[in-house]
Order: sequence, then structure tokens, then C-alpha cells
Amino acid sequence: MESTAVRQQQIVSRAQLLLAGIEDMQMYRRVRQGRWQRPLPGVYSLVTGTLTDEQRRIAAVLYTGRNGQVTGLAALHWYGFRYAPKTDRVQLVVPHHNRRKSTGHVHVARALTLDAHARDNGLYQVCSPARAVVDAGRELLELRTVRAILAEAIQRDFTDLPTLDEEIRRARRSRTALIRKAFAEVIDGVRSSPEAELRECLAGSRVLPEIRWNPRLGDSTGAHLPSPDGWIDDAAIALEVDSREFHFTPTDWAKTLRRHNELARHGALVLHFTPAQIRQDPNLVRRTVEDAYRSRRGARPRCTAFLLDIASGATAPPPRTTTTPGPPPPISRE
Repeated sequence: MESTAVRQQQIVSRAQLLLAGIEDMQMYRRVRQGRWQRPLPGVYSLVTGTLTDEQRRIAAVLYTGRNGQVTGLAALHWYGFRYAPKTDRVQLVVPHHNRRKSTGHVHVARALTLDAHARDNGLYQVCSPARAVVDAGRELLELRTVRAILAEAIQRDFTDLPTLDEEIRRARRSRTALIRKAFAEVIDGVRSSPEAELRECLAGSRVLPEIRWNPRLGDSTGAHLPSPDGWIDDAAIALEVDSREFHFTPTDWAKTLRRHNELARHGALVLHFTPAQIRQDPNLVRRTVEDAYRSRRGARPRCTAFLLDIASGATAPPPRTTTTPGPPPPISRE
């Protein structure tokens, strides 16, 4: 029993205690005396104090049975997602025939099919990142939060777009409006939650033309240039969301600065906005971009950065060639 308790971080089930020769009355007395805790029906903590996240996950699976799979925010925290909201609740998906009900810190969801790509850590199963992201998105109420975890899943290579698309289709229309909207933004080229908010901020403008998000740019020779967050082609304006929070590391931050300088060197006007500015004063952000666009219309000849995205219908012009003029035609003497 001692080895089992150590392996399960002092969280054990009633069945395991009975197998070790501890009767129900002994369990009851130790809980009454404050020596143990009973966080869930039929589950005991052999230590006092607040349970850790791992102890809560172990307790939840001991309650539902080993065929339960941790999903949602609890799974995202297990994977190490940075922008998943903190929660004490553990969401589990269980087979449809499982009769366990949600109670305490456990939220039980029944499914006809479990996640075939779930990972087993020896004590419990954790749904794949794609399944966990979609299940978390179905429970969250703020689009900004859903955008953040979806962008992190892609940027940090937890999953990919086809796998996410498959999971969203599996979930169908059951509380998936927010995750579908965030996914559509990513498909359109938006890579982070602040970028999505900037896009939403500028979408209502009657002045601005189509904005390309994370486009492929090149110079007049066809060489590739850095890709800005947003690009207004006919005025050669680059839009950048400057945020240490969403560029993750100092190295990424330095790359962002180099990208800004390179675009400016080719004649683009680079406008910088922080997530706080976009959220707190979106009208000012929109007016700033509109004023810049009015002043830059017709600036295309002064910029040597061009769209390379074939799908957009716009490509960089072919390299200029110079020709050596031939001799002048003979002068007629007639």
C-alpha cells in the first residue's frame, strides 16, 4: 500500500484501501480526525492541505476509472500551455456507458468514442493537444482566451491545422462557435490573439482596403523579405503587434526588431501597436492606420517590397533588365 500511495502522490481509492486491509470505519475516523481528506466520493488523500494540480488529476481519474481521459484546461496545463487560464477543475471524457457524474472538482463528459491519440503517463490518460484545445474552447466564454490557446498550440508545435480541423469537425456544432471563429482567423493568416484583435479593430474601417495578414513579401529581385503581421499593399504599410508576451522569448523579440528594420529599409512604413493599445483604445489605433494610409496612397513606386503570395493574385515584378542600345539606323541620303 505504501508504494501505491507514493506512486499516486498520496491519493488512493477506497478499493485500494480495502485491498490493503483498511476498513470503511477506519477511513471515516481518519477523515474525521483531520488526518486524511476525502476530496471525491471513494477517493482519499492521505495528507492534509490543498491538493496540487497533479493530485487533483489523479483523484479525478481514480473517481471515474482508468478509462477516463483528462482533457480541456487540465490537459493543457499538463502539456505546459502558458496561456491556458488557471483552474482547479479537472475535465474528463469517459465512455458513454460510464455512469459517473460530475462532482467536486471533476467535470465528466461522456463520449461515444475516446481520443485514440491520448497519451498515457502511467497513472492516467491525457487527450491529445488538439482534442484538449477544442474541448477547452467549448468550455471557455471569452474569444480572446480561445484565440490565445489556439495560437499557442500552433506556434509552439503542440499540434497542426489539419489535426485541429479534424477535431473541430468531430465536435460538430456543440458549443464550438468560439473555437471555429478563432480557427478561421488562423486559416486567414492571423497567428496570435493580439493580431486577431487588431484585425477585428480594423475590419470596420471604411477607408482601408484589404489587409493581408502574415503575407509573403519579396524585393524587386524576387528575394524573400520578412513577413509583417499585416500588410496594406497599395500604400506599402506594414502593421506589427509588438509584444514580448506573444513572441515568447528574447530571441523572438530580437528577430521582430530586425524584421521591422528590414522592411523600413525597403521603403515600407512600419506601424507598431501593443496588445494593450489595441484593447484599450481601438478607435485610436484605427484612426492611426487610416491617417497613415491616406498619406501613403500612391507610395508604391517608392517601396521595393512586393507581395509574393500567388493566391492573392499579386506577385513581385520580374527583375529589371538593362539592354545595351544598338547602333543607330543608317541615315538615308536620298
